[in-house]
Amino acid sequence: MRVNHAGEVAAQALYQGQALTAKDGAVTDALRHAADEEMDHLAWCEQRLTELDGRTSLLNPLWYAGSFAIGALAGVLGDRTSLGFITETEKQVESHLKDHMERLPAADQRSRAILERMRHDEIQHGAAAASLGGGELPFWLRRAMRLTSRVMTQGSYWL
Repeated sequence: MRVNHAGEVAAQALYQGQALTAKDGAVTDALRHAADEEMDHLAWCEQRLTELDGRTSLLNPLWYAGSFAIGALAGVLGDRTSLGFITETEKQVESHLKDHMERLPAADQRSRAILERMRHDEIQHGAAAASLGGGELPFWLRRAMRLTSRVMTQGSYWL
């Protein structure tokens, strides 16, 4: 659950950076709406961590700063690129959450319910970004995003 919490910290920063540099008001509104839902996810993960006697990642400030910078850069590159970045990010998050749910103990229905709701929301965020004109990102960028995600996952897991 610590990894999921760290992902929500990064999502907040990403959406905030993108909203700051978005060109179109409708895109800004969609980014802010998604950020609000991500804030709910953050709270759910933090509450579940507390219930499990866990802790948040020590690397969260790094994840926030890096994700904000990436989000702002994506926004500077234009709304189409920024929305494409969201579409791809949410595809990868959906895959992560699905994998995590498969590895959860069957008895942990509380965590499963949280992850299922988050997954539903992430799918909606990706679809909304695509419907607003998000373009497909180049292969090399999608690959770099996956590698970055792996670093973040491993770092958050251990620290």
